[in-house]
Amino acid sequence: MMNASQKFRLALIQMRVCADKSTNIAAALSAISRTAKEGADMVVLPECFNSPYDTRQFNEHAETIPGGPTWSALSEAAKEHSIYLIGGTIPERSADGKIYNTAMVFGPEGNMLTTHRKIHLFDIDVPGRVTFKESDTLSAGDKPTVFDTAFGKIGLAICYDIRFPRLAEYMRHQGAKMLIYPGAFNTTTGPLHWELLLRSRANDNQLYVAGAAPARDNSTGYVAFGHSTVVDPWAKVVSKLEEDEGILYADIDFSVVDAVRSQIPISIQGREDLYDGLFQQQQQQQQQQQQQQQQQQ
Repeated sequence: MMNASQKFRLALIQMRVCADKSTNIAAALSAISRTAKEGADMVVLPECFNSPYDTRQFNEHAETIPGGPTWSALSEAAKEHSIYLIGGTIPERSADGKIYNTAMVFGPEGNMLTTHRKIHLFDIDVPGRVTFKESDTLSAGDKPTVFDTAFGKIGLAICYDIRFPRLAEYMRHQGAKMLIYPGAFNTTTGPLHWELLLRSRANDNQLYVAGAAPARDNSTGYVAFGHSTVVDPWAKVVSKLEEDEGILYADIDFSVVDAVRSQIPISIQGREDLYDGLFQQQQQQQQQQQQQQQQQQ
């Protein structure tokens, strides 16, 4: 581990996911072991790393948190290698039978620090290109997630969550100096938006942003884009992979976040007094329009 408290080595695992859960877990554990040998302090797995990204298979692969086999394997790995481990996402079955797309976070002692249930479900239809509706199977989470580490606070969200800048802004105001997005963008939206969104959230909030993706498998129904990426607080891409399996390393220094925010102090220059008034006017206008429409009906 690096000595300075704000510095650490981050590793993003870009792995290929198959239909067999035990095979996926074994592949993840093997990759985690390799990152530990390279001095990683924090390791991130991709979205749906233990299950195909397929609404028809989420129920089959779902498990409880805590206590399921994936939870147990990741807890043991975090403790064995003394790392922070963000367990990508898995399909989680809650006590009331609902299924969520959920990320787990473990500390260096193997304790689960927090979980994040995907807030914004991926329901899209690009005619002739890609159609996907997570809400056919999944339920949406309702809580933003920011957790403490020895290096500083980190915000956690999942894939489609990255398209909503107000969520990122909230996590930044909660003290986050990095946002981590396990994500499985596809080959339609990925080339257009994946890096753009990662850099945008970094630029908007002047922090590090990391996107951990699964490797591409052209034989599956949903083809992931890959391209795991780390962006710095200047919105500069500091490291990225292509579409194949691999491990992406980046040396993170949270003091850079403080420096950028002091040099370009947008957090204290914003005109909230103006914005709040404009949003309030807009809401009032919308309410009036809705009332008028209801009266006409």
